[in-house]
Amino acid sequence: MPGARAHAIPCVMVHDFLVIGGGIAGTSAGAALSALGSVLLLEAEDALAYHTSGRSAALYEANYGHPVTIALNHASKPAHESIDGGVLSPRGLLLLGGPGEEATADADIAAMSLEPITAEEAQAIVPILDRTHITRAAWHGDAWDIDTDRLVQVYARSIRAAGGDVLTRAQVTAITRDGRRWRVESTSGSHEARVLVNAAGAWADQLAGMAGVAPLGLVPLRRSIARMPAPGGHDVSGWPVLLGAGERWYAKPDAGAWIVSPAEEDPVDAPHDAYADDMVLAEGISRYQPFVTEEVTRVTGSWAGLRTFAPDRCLVLGPDPDCPDFVWVAGQGGYGFQTAPAASRLVADLVGGRAPELPAEIVAALRPDRLRRGD
Repeated sequence: MPGARAHAIPCVMVHDFLVIGGGIAGTSAGAALSALGSVLLLEAEDALAYHTSGRSAALYEANYGHPVTIALNHASKPAHESIDGGVLSPRGLLLLGGPGEEATADADIAAMSLEPITAEEAQAIVPILDRTHITRAAWHGDAWDIDTDRLVQVYARSIRAAGGDVLTRAQVTAITRDGRRWRVESTSGSHEARVLVNAAGAWADQLAGMAGVAPLGLVPLRRSIARMPAPGGHDVSGWPVLLGAGERWYAKPDAGAWIVSPAEEDPVDAPHDAYADDMVLAEGISRYQPFVTEEVTRVTGSWAGLRTFAPDRCLVLGPDPDCPDFVWVAGQGGYGFQTAPAASRLVADLVGGRAPELPAEIVAALRPDRLRRGD
């Protein structure tokens, strides 16, 4: 009709990559993929790294974890030392075993290539240790604190610097596929992309189900931490991480205070905003208490996170075998920060069709294909 005004049709920008999850997995993958195309990252919470990433022990110990994880740890160290001037600071690790734990401690010492020391030498490092209870002790000086918040923010800035965007308060409500495009409905609006990247942590299998992709059997496991005043009023800032044999507990300085974890891995029925169980915390403190002379009398705070593992406890990195434009960056367990530089680089290599820098057997052990084949 003459004089009629056409209605504007909303235009949705199509991104090359849409990353779901704003923890260390999503931010590092998004930064690496930015070299291949435009990236949009969606995080459901008000801030990045709210869930598991924000509740990490923040330790880089290269010899800690599954052998495949250890390979990723070692491959990540150069980046940890150089990113933003380096995100590592010295910490050290002291393994301790008590009566009846000698065989377990010896196995840990061998697996982690630790240096055996005497109980007296251990007490010289951490003066509150009760050397009469310690039957095994070992030291590793090459353990480091990771500046986790800075690392996440560096990766987020990299996404933005490449022309991408990072949106918080963007909870995904629906995922559909139209031809070669994914359409994601969220509380921040509708978004489209050619490739969907699943970095949803404990929610990764649920997200896959929303997208019509078969889940991989990822299991979220709760781990809790109790925060308490520095033992005996000591300056704990220079003390190392204390690790109980068999990882039955650990303790660590935390901003002038002291944290103790039962190092539990309790399965949860469904992913959620995890909280600590008081009885589990009490059990962990009871395992820690005999190793020190200072009694735990007060807990000032606690929290918990969900460590999510694949059935074989290796990370899951790369395109889904049945849906190649759906990319997994999941199953980090407790190793997300340690492995982030090498893991994200591998994801970008696999998506971009480049030859990975990691050995072929490590790549094969990380790809989603191995879970669908039942390897």
